[in-house]
Amino acid sequence: MAIRESPTQPVTVQGSHRNLPPAPGLPPTVGLPVSTYRQRARRRLWAADALTIILVASVAVAVALFLSDGGAAGFGSFAGMLTSMGVIAGLAAMDLVLVMFLLSARVPIIDRTIGQDKALLVHGSLGEPILYLLLAHGVLLLLGYAATEGITPMAEALSLWASGLDLRWAVLSLVLFVVVAVTSVIAVKRRLPQEIWHGIHLLTYAAVALSIPHQFSLSGLFAPGTIQRWYWIALMVLTGAAVLTYRVLVPITRSLHHQVRITRVTEVAPGVATVDMTGRDLARLNTRAGQYFIWRFLTPDLWWQPHPFSISARPTPTSLRITVRNLGTGTAKLMNIRPGTKVAIEGPYGIFTEAARASAQVLLIGSGIGNAPIRGLLEDLTFPHGGATVILRASRPDEVYLLDEISALCEQRGARLFVLTGPRATGNSSWLPASAVASGYTMTSYLPPEQVPDVYVCGPLPWTDLVLDDARHAGFPSENIHSERFAL
Repeated sequence: MAIRESPTQPVTVQGSHRNLPPAPGLPPTVGLPVSTYRQRARRRLWAADALTIILVASVAVAVALFLSDGGAAGFGSFAGMLTSMGVIAGLAAMDLVLVMFLLSARVPIIDRTIGQDKALLVHGSLGEPILYLLLAHGVLLLLGYAATEGITPMAEALSLWASGLDLRWAVLSLVLFVVVAVTSVIAVKRRLPQEIWHGIHLLTYAAVALSIPHQFSLSGLFAPGTIQRWYWIALMVLTGAAVLTYRVLVPITRSLHHQVRITRVTEVAPGVATVDMTGRDLARLNTRAGQYFIWRFLTPDLWWQPHPFSISARPTPTSLRITVRNLGTGTAKLMNIRPGTKVAIEGPYGIFTEAARASAQVLLIGSGIGNAPIRGLLEDLTFPHGGATVILRASRPDEVYLLDEISALCEQRGARLFVLTGPRATGNSSWLPASAVASGYTMTSYLPPEQVPDVYVCGPLPWTDLVLDDARHAGFPSENIHSERFAL
C-alpha cells in the first residue's frame, strides 16, 4: 500500500479489502440542500439552549420557593442570615445533585439534544461546586445555630450530633460525597481500575438517600401542605423514575428482546479485533453509525464489566459490528471470546451521527481505534461525490487500523483519503506529523478550496483536543465540529 502525506495527493491503497463485508444499500452520493442541514443545526442548538435554561431554572425555583415561604425574613439578623445562607446552599446542592442524576440517567431527550458524552461532561463538572455548596451548608448552619443560641460552634456541633439519627445520617451523607468527589479528581481516577471507580461513584445514590430524612424531619422547610414539600417530592420522584427506567429497566428489556449474540471475532491487526453480532428486530433500536452502546459480554469473567464501544459499520436489521483494541485486562479477554456468547446492551447513545450535520460536506479524522466510528460514518453519512475527506493519523503505518476497509469505502463513495504517519514534532502542539508541520500543512490543506465541512473527530483524548482546537482556529463554526468521548 502507498502511504503519503502530501495534501495534494490523496492516498491510493492497493489490497484485497478482504475484511470489508458486503455493504448493500449504501447511502446515495447525494447530499441534502445546505439549508436543510443548517435548519437541523439551528433546531438542535435551540433545544440545547432550552435544556440548559430548564436545568438552571430548577435551582432558581428551589431558592425562590424558600425565600417566598418565609426564608427572606431570616436576613433580618446576623445569625438568621448565616442560617438562611446555609439553607440556600443546601437547597442548591440538592437540586444540582438531582440534575447530575438526570444527566447521567441516559434520558433519550437529553441524549438526542446534546449527546450522552456532553451530558456526562456537564455531570462531572457539577461535582466540585456541589461539594463546596454542601460544605458551606454544614458550616453556615452550624455557625448560624450557634449564634442564635449564644454558644460556641463546637458546643452546637455536639448538641446537634446528640439530637437524633437523621442528622448523623446527614453527616455520613456528606462524608460519602467527599469520597466520591476526591476519587473523581483526574489524578486519583487514573490510578483506580475503572470498575472500582465506578463502584465508588455509585455511592452518590447512597449519599442522597441518607440525606433525605433530615431534610424533612429537621429543617422544617418541607412542612405538610407547603409548595416546597410538593416541589421536592415531585423532583425526587421524577429523577428516581428516570434513573430506574433508563439505567435499569430499558437496558434489561432491550437485552431480553433483541437477544444479541456474537457470531464472529476477526483479528484485523495485532491486538485489534472486529466483533460481529446478530440479534432480533434490531431495526427497532434505530441505531446509526457513529453511535455507541455499553456492552456487557455475558461470560463468567466479563459479565460485570461494562464496555463503551462504538459501532464500526452501518447497522442492519439483523447485525451490529464493533471494532475493539486490546487496551487492558477486560478488552484483552474480548480477543478470544467465543461465537454464540450472549451480549447485554445499553444504548444506542450519542449524536456523533448524521443528526449532527450542519453542512453538505464532511471531514472525517480518526486516529488509533478511533478509526472504527470513522469507518462507520463513512459508510452511513450522505454526501455528494467528492464531498467527503478522510484523514487517518498514526505514528506508524501498522497502526492505521481498518485502512483497507476505509480505502474501499472511499473508492465506492468518491471520498478523498489521506493517511498521515510519523511522530509529532517535539514540543509542538499540532496533531499533524512533524513532516507535515515542517511543510506548512494545516487542516485546511487537505480540503478542497472554500469548503467548510462538518468535522467529525475520534481518537485519543489529548490528540482529539488538538484537532478540535485546530478546527476552531481554522474558522469552522462550532456547530460544524463534532467529537465523541465515551463514558459510563
